[in-house]
Amino acid sequence: MTSPPAVQEDLEGGPRKWRHLGLLALAEVLGMSLWFSASAVSPALQEAWGLSVAGAAWLTMAVQIGFVAGTALSGVLNLPDIISSRRLFVASAWLGAAANAGFALLAGGLASGVVLRFLTGFFLAGVYPPGMKLAATWTRRHRGLAIGLVVGALTLGSAAPHLVRSLSHLGSPGGETSGWTGVVLVSSALAAAGGLIVALLFREGPFAAGGARFNPRFALSIFTRRGLRLANFGYLGHQWELYAMWTWVPVFLAGRVAAGGGPPSLAPLLAFAVVGIGGLGCLAAGAVADRLGRTATTSAAMIVSGAMALLAAAFHAAPLPLLTAILLIWGVSVVADSAQFSASITELSPPEYTGTALTIQTSVGFLLTMASIQLVPLIVEMGGWPAAFVMLAVGPAFGTAAMLRLRGLPEAEQLAGGRR
Repeated sequence: MTSPPAVQEDLEGGPRKWRHLGLLALAEVLGMSLWFSASAVSPALQEAWGLSVAGAAWLTMAVQIGFVAGTALSGVLNLPDIISSRRLFVASAWLGAAANAGFALLAGGLASGVVLRFLTGFFLAGVYPPGMKLAATWTRRHRGLAIGLVVGALTLGSAAPHLVRSLSHLGSPGGETSGWTGVVLVSSALAAAGGLIVALLFREGPFAAGGARFNPRFALSIFTRRGLRLANFGYLGHQWELYAMWTWVPVFLAGRVAAGGGPPSLAPLLAFAVVGIGGLGCLAAGAVADRLGRTATTSAAMIVSGAMALLAAAFHAAPLPLLTAILLIWGVSVVADSAQFSASITELSPPEYTGTALTIQTSVGFLLTMASIQLVPLIVEMGGWPAAFVMLAVGPAFGTAAMLRLRGLPEAEQLAGGRR
């Protein structure tokens, strides 16, 4: 039963709410640092293990595959709703830290490395979706901003390896990261610290739902219930573009900088800015969506990001300052809507199965990213970077159509307190 408005306002928690959400965001970025630890030391790994570029890429893909497998299993078993999401977060952060430390200390080549990176991604399935559910327990009035804070933390973590790479070029004559085991172990320590923060300092908020009963069929309902289906279609359009853009725009920038004779540190620094600036987009979109509505905000963000993809295609050979400006706007808009799809799911699904709905949404979305990430280099080989950027714009076009359809349905009244 929904609490009366006056009671909900009393439950919102004031400064206590933002303190807990800040702690959760910090724990999230520390825990999710495991995902990107191998990316930060990829050059050193290629040298130490004699890996090809394709082999090094498999270390990143293994995390993605493990995450999809972990979220799928967790969602079908209703783990985020049957057991405490807080305890699931803590246990998963620590297990992920252990698997990542095993990668640093035990892996001796590609085969063992892929297995341990898969396990790292598998355990991260208990960090990211439960983190969004935990954020939702602290607020209804500011839910978009609360989940935006968590996704913004993830975005900053996604950008961090590029900054590490840039600094390594500045600090090393050879431009490569040395002592890769130390870097990986530091990320394990950070993830363990993130779990400790949630274990000791974070508590679920006043809007936490009671424990759910095991219901494996609910995982299918996110695509059989009309409102949930359209919100997830919007999310899939967004995911088609997001991770492929994050993965390949840094490669595109590296080629542009090298062709122009720029310093080796410039390309990863620009990549850090293009990806990292998205954190601001997450916060801004969260504040706007709570006031103006989820479907309006997500549609606007996808229209802008799709337009920037097309502009990047048209101006791919433009002077670097102009191109960077386009990419920065793309970086802000491409992830701005992400948290609002998750916020929509928390508002459209039964409260007792919010964790399951978020986990299945994330699993399917990340499964789709594997296709678009792999497709980009094939398109580049056939038609160049402009063709690849145009291909990415298809995602936000599809997502916008889904969210505008949702906007016209009665289910949209459940979003952001009736703000469509």
